[in-house]
Amino acid sequence: MEVVSTNWRDDYFLKFGEYEEIGIPEYWIVDYAALGGKRFIGNPKQPTISVYSLVEGEYQITQFRGNDRIQSLAFPQLNLTAEQVFHAALGE
Repeated sequence: MEVVSTNWRDDYFLKFGEYEEIGIPEYWIVDYAALGGKRFIGNPKQPTISVYSLVEGEYQITQFRGNDRIQSLAFPQLNLTAEQVFHAALGE
């Protein structure tokens, strides 16, 4: 899991390729401050959790915002919304 910082390009560009290449089955990018580029989190930019799942050697992305319930192959019993994660990240 990566929490996006002002150096968001590393999370969205570099780590994506590195993790896919070494076969990490799933990783998350938590962009609670909507720092990432519009092509990664949409326009208008909004807090987004991107879950990358390795399928036949390539990442497939699913994004979650607001009250979307997060779905994860690694954590199938997870019962959290994106908003709950964002509030926890902000210490609310």
